[in-house]
Amino acid sequence: MKKDIHPKYFENTKVTCSCGASFEIGSTIPELKVEICSNCHPVYTGKKKFIDTAGRLEKFMAKMEKSKKMQEEASERKKAKKEKVKKQDSQKNEEADLKEETNVSDK
Repeated sequence: MKKDIHPKYFENTKVTCSCGASFEIGSTIPELKVEICSNCHPVYTGKKKFIDTAGRLEKFMAKMEKSKKMQEEASERKKAKKEKVKKQDSQKNEEADLKEETNVSDK
């Protein structure tokens, strides 16, 4: 084997979890900090737990709310446009009726 190509190996690497548990393993890093370990992982504990490290759940919920608002606004615009078209059509029909009445009365 070649010398000085392998990283230094630490036999007593301390692993510290965010839940407060700590234990020792062998690793090439002297100290590790983890967010979840076997003491708090749902698979090992049998408890359901939401792991939201970067606010992913909040981001997703915010996107969903924004999407719903946009859909509601779009449907309101669509309704308003339909009402506007109905008003224009009814005005055109009234104008056409008035023209017909004036044409009939002129004869």
